[in-house]
Amino acid sequence: MSHLLMCPPDYFGIEYEINPWMRLSNQSNPDRARAQWRHLTQVLQNETGAKLEFMTPIPGLPDLVFTANAGAVHDGTAVPSRFRYPERQQEEQHFMEWFTQHGYDVIPLDQGMFFEGAGDLLGFPDCWVGGYRQRSDIRAYDRLSEIFRNRILAVELVDQRFYHLDTCFCPLSGGELLYYPPAFDAYAQTVIASQVAPEQRFAVPPLEADRFACNAVCVDRHVILPTGCPETIAWVTAHGYTSHPVELDEFLKAGGSAKCLTLTLD
Repeated sequence: MSHLLMCPPDYFGIEYEINPWMRLSNQSNPDRARAQWRHLTQVLQNETGAKLEFMTPIPGLPDLVFTANAGAVHDGTAVPSRFRYPERQQEEQHFMEWFTQHGYDVIPLDQGMFFEGAGDLLGFPDCWVGGYRQRSDIRAYDRLSEIFRNRILAVELVDQRFYHLDTCFCPLSGGELLYYPPAFDAYAQTVIASQVAPEQRFAVPPLEADRFACNAVCVDRHVILPTGCPETIAWVTAHGYTSHPVELDEFLKAGGSAKCLTLTLD
């Protein structure tokens, strides 16, 4: 059973522009965003059996809802994020307090060592993958490898639309991978190919990548992903997973979807 951290979207909205998806002229609908978030929580609890924890939303922190960026958690240790943009830096203390209050061994990174949590650190049990350049620093992964005692392969993200690793890279529980190759430089594509066999990885088509098909949540043999991704759904179904398409277009306006709205705690 997966254990996930989420935050209600009570104060979610487009209040600044720090990625190509965010436009002040394209505001989210608060009622629709809350309804979509509630539906996501219902699917996670009722369809996958995931255990959910909830943070308290904070006025003035619209992106606190994207708990994937709270930090990285492994084996009782939490490393809170250090955000690159000032607009999100106020979130750091709230994430750190949550981890501390819930009994985690909290190890902060040095100031100025940017790292944006599980939005940029994903992978498989024997090998983690860290995205860098857009938000997180490559040097953060040396320190994280020391803290977590796990190998981390750093991969460069080269498309500003896919600014976090979890927008273009989704490992599944059986070792398969959903990813969008053009989001990575040539070397990173080679690294990924060396870790996952061709029959085990699915290159998401461009239109579905733009729907954030890779920003999916995998819980055991369940995959929760945005609606409008038929080719991705067909592939995961053919590989023995049950797909759960969820409408999350209000959050896509801010550059997030299912994965961005959850942090795996186990």
